[in-house]
Amino acid sequence: MAKAIRFDHIGGPEVLRMEQVEVGDPGPGQARVRHSYVAVNFIDTYFRTGTYPLALPNGLGSDAVGVVEAVGEGVTDIRAGDRVGYLLGPQGAYSDVRVMPADVLIPLPDGVSDRTASALMMKGLTAQYLFRQVYPLQGGETILYHAAAGGVGLVACQWARAMGVTMIGTVSTDEKAEIARAHGCTHTIVSSREDVAKRVRELTDGKGVPVVYDSIGKDTLMASLDSLQVRGTLVSNGTSSGPVQIDTRVLAGKGSLWVTRPAMIHYATPRSQMLAMADELFEHVLAGRIVGEPKQSFALEDAAEAHRALEGRRTMGATVLVP
Repeated sequence: MAKAIRFDHIGGPEVLRMEQVEVGDPGPGQARVRHSYVAVNFIDTYFRTGTYPLALPNGLGSDAVGVVEAVGEGVTDIRAGDRVGYLLGPQGAYSDVRVMPADVLIPLPDGVSDRTASALMMKGLTAQYLFRQVYPLQGGETILYHAAAGGVGLVACQWARAMGVTMIGTVSTDEKAEIARAHGCTHTIVSSREDVAKRVRELTDGKGVPVVYDSIGKDTLMASLDSLQVRGTLVSNGTSSGPVQIDTRVLAGKGSLWVTRPAMIHYATPRSQMLAMADELFEHVLAGRIVGEPKQSFALEDAAEAHRALEGRRTMGATVLVP
């Protein structure tokens, strides 16, 4: 029997509970993976609260690293004993062992530990598709990035620095501002006491920025739009404060602005694309340009407390569960 965090109705962190589940042998195209670390991502709270629909009862989590115990028929590029990570596939990563579709597993290179990979798998590939695909940065741009001290944010700070991008990052506290700058964020704005759009205009000599990456949503929407240049782009990559609703007439009035709401699945498939994204991330990691370790660790059975910390903005960087 395996251990897994599951829930049978939507709600707060208290709906998460530990269960014993049966895990059999992998079938055709599958692999059984024993987890060493399971990442906690803000998107997990969207499933728990029903913001993203999920058939219940169900497991939770889509991002983990571990070792392959067995593979099923037809699996040729993954073998028992391989160290792997994943960020796609069905919910259920909050567990100690599970059966997965083999085609979502990403081999981990020598030189990248399980612990490092657990902090960088989802968050690093998110930074990759935001910066390299959704709005492809060339280097030399000045950008605005919300939640710069978050899990994805700290990777984004380093990626921006590696590309020669001037990153203006919003944070909620002075402590988080210091951490963001230490990771490569050029300028920080403490949004609890500063006018974000005004400060962006000051830092850009009144021009604004060509792109804003906004994972917060409702609370930061107008500041994001007011920070953009004419024909600038808002990348709305999350809604931690609530969903975004935009009157398109506002986009015209503020400079013929563009808005996109990207999803990882549309940028990390087919498998060849996902592996290419991982190769670019790991190239930075192995070269020392991007580093990452979990900032907070919780036992698997304490998943509810991990969610409380995340939603209470009491975390910085990556949070993991340890089976």
